[in-house]
Amino acid sequence: MTNQEIVGKLWNLCNVLRDDGITYHQYVTELTYILFLKMAKETDTEDEIPVEYRWNELASKSGIELKKFYRALLTDLGENGSGLTRAIYQGASTNIDEPKNLEKIITSINGFNWFEAREEGLGNLYEGLLEKNANEKKSGAGQYFTPRVLIDVIVRLMKPQAGERCNDPACGTFGFMIAAAQYVRDHTKNFHALPRDVYKFEKTEAFTGCELVHDTHRLALMNEMLHGLNGKIILGDTLSEVGKSMKNFDLVLSNPPFGTKKGGERATRDDLTFPTSNKQLNFLQHFYRSLKPGGRAAVVLPDNVLFADGDGERIRVDLMNKCNLHTVLRLPTGIFYAQGVKTNVLFFTRGNNDTGNTREVWFYDLRTNMPSFGKTNPLRREHFADFERAFESDDRRAVVDERFNVFTRKQIADKKNSLDLGLIRDDSLVDFDELPDPIALGEDAADELQEAADLLQGVVNKLRALNSKK
Repeated sequence: MTNQEIVGKLWNLCNVLRDDGITYHQYVTELTYILFLKMAKETDTEDEIPVEYRWNELASKSGIELKKFYRALLTDLGENGSGLTRAIYQGASTNIDEPKNLEKIITSINGFNWFEAREEGLGNLYEGLLEKNANEKKSGAGQYFTPRVLIDVIVRLMKPQAGERCNDPACGTFGFMIAAAQYVRDHTKNFHALPRDVYKFEKTEAFTGCELVHDTHRLALMNEMLHGLNGKIILGDTLSEVGKSMKNFDLVLSNPPFGTKKGGERATRDDLTFPTSNKQLNFLQHFYRSLKPGGRAAVVLPDNVLFADGDGERIRVDLMNKCNLHTVLRLPTGIFYAQGVKTNVLFFTRGNNDTGNTREVWFYDLRTNMPSFGKTNPLRREHFADFERAFESDDRRAVVDERFNVFTRKQIADKKNSLDLGLIRDDSLVDFDELPDPIALGEDAADELQEAADLLQGVVNKLRALNSKK
């Protein structure tokens, strides 16, 4: 049985829980509690789990006894467990009320061919579940999950290296860091033969993150474990005092949550030069402040960051002074959980000094005249092919692509430091200046245009009449 088949069967088990009123996101969290024990058994890592709460004990129970045992297990491991086990189960509770439903899930999981799953990678299996959850609109989990194709494109372009410190201060389920770790493994010659201290650094220190939402933090920990990593994932708010210690990184990759702080309160950190209630602007400040000289970042941010005035403009100026903001990718709509949100990827490198680092910014428009993306038409790697070629060109000015345009720092300053630039002409919009003169077309054409205008005016009059009756 392949991982894809296991993911499908695990996901279908959610139907069993509908009568208990369990949401998709609650189901994935519940699966995490159960799968953690099963994965520990399959990978021979049960040492940290008390003998009385290991998988075989759970799988041997049924009925009311199983329900009571499971609830006690969650509480005890969360309060008295140690290390990763305690982090996974801390504050855990179950939403499964019917013992038969719990028993069916455990029995089904026990019946899968886990040897084949290990061959394909248990981490890939778990990410498949997370992706299923993110694609289910009712789950509300899309905000924690960046499409894998976009993550992979960004990681390929940023090229993380062995020995670098990488961070995602809004890590969700840890997708960016897992992809970065995989890139390092795949592109480091004799990775498993690295010196012991370097190999240990890659597993325990190279890839770190921070996540605010407790349930999502659990998913990140589980995802990390199944991918063979043990980096620090902080449970906390990067925009609070917690974030002040997150600095001196070689690489930052992130897709922070959109919106403003609840109640409109400003950031609680006292080290941000331009405090604002706009979370994305505060995250942007954190991103470039957390880089070491020469450190680089690729971060997903909504359009308002590009044109917000006041503190928004001051933050963009500060970014372009401290960093070389070399590329902005205008992303298509429909690729995240909120269909109308327009987003971009900002690529920048921290300078060795704090002034004049950005001299020009290249914009690539992957939004205009693009198909509508969504569940039925997902974003694929080939959609990024031209952008990747342009991004990596040794001579960007030699690239022939109408979507790829450059603006000097002076041109940007003349536009009040707005970065809402680089969008090409939308073919769906009519340019009235280019329409032919009806008189020049001749009398017949002019008559046809007049008939069309009269017909349109008739429609308008009917609509007005209907509106007046309401």
